[in-house]
Amino acid sequence: MLVPFLIMLREGIEAALIVGIVASYLHHAQRRDLMPAIWVGVLLASALSLFVGAGLQMVAAEFPQKQQEFFEGIVGLVAVVMLTCMVFWMRRAARSIKGELHANIDRALARESGPAWALISMVFLAVAREGLESVFFLLAIFQQSLGWEAPVGALAGIALSVVVGIGLFRGGIHLDLRRFFRFTGVFILLVAAGLLAGVLRKFHEAGVWNGLQTVVVDLSETLPMDGPLGAILSGLLGYQAVPVLGELIVYAVFLAVSLFLFFRPAPTVAAISAKAH
Repeated sequence: MLVPFLIMLREGIEAALIVGIVASYLHHAQRRDLMPAIWVGVLLASALSLFVGAGLQMVAAEFPQKQQEFFEGIVGLVAVVMLTCMVFWMRRAARSIKGELHANIDRALARESGPAWALISMVFLAVAREGLESVFFLLAIFQQSLGWEAPVGALAGIALSVVVGIGLFRGGIHLDLRRFFRFTGVFILLVAAGLLAGVLRKFHEAGVWNGLQTVVVDLSETLPMDGPLGAILSGLLGYQAVPVLGELIVYAVFLAVSLFLFFRPAPTVAAISAKAH
């Protein structure tokens, strides 16, 4: 429940941050007549995300067992790629996102014909990216967690992100976004590592990958997955009571590389300029 809650909270705050910046800029530019364009873009992006999610779920239900396992592995792999890209994109863009959005809005307002359509397209693309990331992640999580906790956690995360987004827009909530995205970035990379190990497991069950299947350790008696601690570790970190060699290698390599890149200091503007010359 905690994993979908935190990730949907982050995704929702990212989307709310973008929408809030656009709405605030239009408000200060005395172009409140274009505010409906923002909500049209948000609604269209939400509809697309729901349509894609429902379509993928319906397609998966028609597959035989082995093909369904392979499909679930592909969905999990896409979720890992999208979550990882989202973490590093926000790490790179956090400082400049406001300026970039303002520049895009200025270009949209400068159009003699169709500034509303330009704004709709801009908001649609921004929110659709967050929505599609959420769809693939939730599909991957729901395939591993069949209970009610994951959907409730996701809905709670979305609801709280809406409240936080409204508070940020109105100035009633002051959130250290840099720390928030840094903390959730590390958490998401841990979740992505567990998902990637699960992808290898799905491919093995589908008969696509059969290497490195030696059992490393059996903790089913010491720390069973259906126990309280095992269930928490499984949900948060992708813990398996009987991991095989391939899953541990994938987990460790992904986590080592991604965390190294995540915590590596970002190049300064002066360093980038010097490198360009």
